[in-house]
Amino acid sequence: MTDERTTQGMYFALSAYLFWGIVPIYFKWIDHVSPWEILAQRSIWALVLLICILTYTGDLKELRVSVARLPTLFLTAMLLMINWLVFIYAIVNQNITETSLGYFINPLVSVFLAVIFLKERLRPLQWIAMIVAGTGIAIQLILFGRIPWLALGLAFSFGFYGLLRKNLGLHAIAGLAIETMIVAPFALAYIAWIAYRQTMVFGNDIEIDLLLMLGGFVTSFPLLCFAAAVTRLPLTVIGMFQYIAPTMSLIIAVLVYNEEFGIDRLVTFSCIWIALLLFTVEAWVHHKHQAPAPSNNSA
Repeated sequence: MTDERTTQGMYFALSAYLFWGIVPIYFKWIDHVSPWEILAQRSIWALVLLICILTYTGDLKELRVSVARLPTLFLTAMLLMINWLVFIYAIVNQNITETSLGYFINPLVSVFLAVIFLKERLRPLQWIAMIVAGTGIAIQLILFGRIPWLALGLAFSFGFYGLLRKNLGLHAIAGLAIETMIVAPFALAYIAWIAYRQTMVFGNDIEIDLLLMLGGFVTSFPLLCFAAAVTRLPLTVIGMFQYIAPTMSLIIAVLVYNEEFGIDRLVTFSCIWIALLLFTVEAWVHHKHQAPAPSNNSA
């Protein structure tokens, strides 16, 4: 049974990260729509679908949260919307490559934030990895006069989001439903405003309308797969899957949409990949040394 659950967990994790990896294709289909309208429509349709899912699973009670949690949830909702907006903006402006870089950087940013805010200590090889990653960003700035703002925006917005969500202890799907519920009044107000100004795309073409409504599924499906994987696999195993999505996005950006991948990006990506490799190897070695030695008792 354990092996079966592990196998199921692998499939769920693979499905989640593969889906996240090809999500840029969906946003390219609607890249003529304003990023702000895409964000508003995505928030509303995600909320509708998430409420339906919670109703079906009998988990609507998970939407009840204490008043003390609301300020933090408001912050996580805003950070999530910033993350979504930057992601959408990057894709519709032919910058899928930078979204890939952002999600490669994200694990390193999460570690950096844990050191700053949670006072976690890094081991020597982890510090070296952080320095290598920082060097990659510095080289792009100093030699090429360019800062990957979109990548850093994605990495830090999601890093802070994870930091704040870490201690809330919320049901994954209910948590996202609450966050989209918080954003819903702003999204509806924006939709009403662009409808009044007659600049809203939704409602003019059934094909585009369906694609915008599909944003609810695009948001919810990988989250459901991820939530199912988390209950079946250790987080250390799930962590190994997280590089699938940005790798897929990079391949799609370069091979499908012919985005430029010049020497500046190659240098930065190489530094990030080396840093991630150092982190992964160090974590594996540390875990191996921490594991209890097998008992020689033959009782």
